[in-house]
Formats: sequence, C-alpha cells, structure tokens
Amino acid sequence: MTPRERYLTALNNEKPDRLPCQVHSWMGYYLKNYLAAKDQFEAYDMVGMDYVIFAGPDLICDDKERANWQCERRDTGVDDSGYQTFVDVITTPSGTLTSAGAYNEITGWTTEYLIKSKSDFEIFNKHYPVPVKSDSSALTAMAERVGDKGIIRGVLWGYGQSGAWQSFCSLVGTTNAIYHAIDDPDWVHYVEQSLVDKQLRTIELMKGAPMDLIETGGGAGSNTVISPKLHEEFCMPYDRQQHDALHEAGFKIVYHLCGGLMGMLDLVVRNGADGLETMTPPSLGGDCDLAEAKRRVGDKLFFIGGFDQNRGFEKGDPETVRKMVRELHAACPDGGYICCASDHFFSGDPENIRAFVKACAECKYQ
Repeated sequence: MTPRERYLTALNNEKPDRLPCQVHSWMGYYLKNYLAAKDQFEAYDMVGMDYVIFAGPDLICDDKERANWQCERRDTGVDDSGYQTFVDVITTPSGTLTSAGAYNEITGWTTEYLIKSKSDFEIFNKHYPVPVKSDSSALTAMAERVGDKGIIRGVLWGYGQSGAWQSFCSLVGTTNAIYHAIDDPDWVHYVEQSLVDKQLRTIELMKGAPMDLIETGGGAGSNTVISPKLHEEFCMPYDRQQHDALHEAGFKIVYHLCGGLMGMLDLVVRNGADGLETMTPPSLGGDCDLAEAKRRVGDKLFFIGGFDQNRGFEKGDPETVRKMVRELHAACPDGGYICCASDHFFSGDPENIRAFVKACAECKYQ
C-alpha cells in the first residue's frame, strides 16, 4: 500500500497492510529546538514518517465586517513568573470587549476570557466576522505536494476548537461554562446554536476542499471535564448538526476528546462521527482502555491516538517506544487504528520518534 492508501484504509475502519502512525501535529518549539525544520513536511521527512498534514482552505471575511471588529493587542509587560502578558481590546460599533493572556517560548494561555456577560455575547454574536468566501488554491497545491505520501486533515472555523461546547468554554472559561449550563441552560443553548449557525455557513464554503479528515469536538467535552449527561445535552445536538453538514459536504470526521472518553463512547457513536481521538491513557490523565474501546465501539468508529508521548517521546528510549507501540497494535488487531501521540509534545530525542515510525512499520496485520 502507499502511505495514502494505508491512512485512508484506517479511516474507513478497515485493515491496512501494517500499522499507520502520525503525530498530533508539530509544535513550533519542538521544530525549532529539536529538528531545525522549516515546515511540517520537512519534519516528517527528517523522522521518516508518512505525511499527515494539518491545513485548511483560506476562509475570507467581508472587509466591512472586519472593520467592525478592530482588535488591538497591548503589551502589558512581564509577570512575576517571567511570562510575557498582553491585553486584547476589541472595538465594535456596539461596544468594546477585552481579553487577556500570557505566553512563553513554548505556548500561550488565556488569563481573562472574552465573554463576561450576556451583553458581551450579543456584541460578539453581532460583530464577530464570519467568512463569506473560501480559497482552496494554496490547499490544493499542498495536496499535490502530499500526493500518495499521506493525507491532509483540518478543523472547522470558529472561536476555539471546532465543537460548540469547546468554543463556548473558550469564550467564557470552562468553569464558568459549567456553571452557566447548570444555572441558565437556555442561554447556553442559545449561545451554542448561534455559534453552530455560523459554522454551518462556513461548511458550505468548504465543499470541494481537498481534505481527507475534519476534526470536531474538543477536550472540554471529555468525561474528565463534564458528565455524560451534560455532554448529551450540551455537546450532542450541536455536534450532530456539524457532522450532518460535514458528511453532506463529503468530509470524514474524527471527534476529539483529549482526556476521559470511556464514558462518552456510545455518545460519540450517536453524534455521527466516523472516528475518535486522542485515546488518552491514564498515565496522561485520561482513562482510555484501547482494547476495551475497540471491543465496545470499534465496529463503528476508527481510533487515532493512544501513545503516551511523555513516557515515549519526551522521557523514553527506542526500546520503550517499541514496546509501547506493540502493545497498542495488539489492542487493535483488526485495523481501524492510527497510532499517534495522544497530545502535543515539546521535547525529546528525535531518535525516539524514528523508533516509533520503525516500530509501527514492523506491526503487520494478518
């Protein structure tokens, strides 16, 4: 099989010739400090891994809408921990919104969420620019570069990750989102439907884009964050709308839960996704038992993930990596699985990644 055939066979929940593998995208810090690579293509080449390129079409907003959403980032200095801080001030015809964050050379994070009241959301809902056009020319060139060497996967446009609940958490904060869901569920449903309505418009624009897989969901929907009951009420209806539209547009879907997911397996089947990631093991704070997940819903979902990148890539050695890969392969003996780091990683000897690639290539299917 070509690499592309191998990936697509796994995404069809079928058995390829051997175990395919990927990383959960490359972090800029790792590329700079460990691979000296200029782009994700070169990084894959340097470790000998087939391509899973994270990309999407250029989504273009109306100039008038952009003019009504003026964002100014103000540097607010270095905090006591040595992190650079900032405030974003967004000016609209209906009022001003603010958020704040911090970052270091590895990553960034939010310290003040954008939406603090219902009136703030009305400003956001009225003025946040929604794409009106899509340009796939750069993506098409990228797909031609990939060729038979792999696949392209993307995400939905939105604020935060793809899922409506995840986007809501990104707007108000996860703890606040849970409080709102309990105290004012009608408002939460209104917000989520407003977000999905915008996303459905962009899915129409994405039709025909050369992407093999679209990621939806988000870690805030995991059962280490919310209960299955809350997930069923506040994730399921909006996931289903997205998935129906994506399938209508011809895309295959992987649902993203980076944390606990064993309590959500049947719900993911019901939301219409084709596959599930990141199959995070207990050693990384998740609860995934890959063999049990395969037994319960493996006939309905393909899986991506399961590899403890901290133990394997960051702190391990080639022999440890090979042992881990063999165990994951044994948990999914009938295919429908891409062995992948369960999350991002920022350190580790590249030889461990090369050992990962080689070990997966040695895992043949009967």
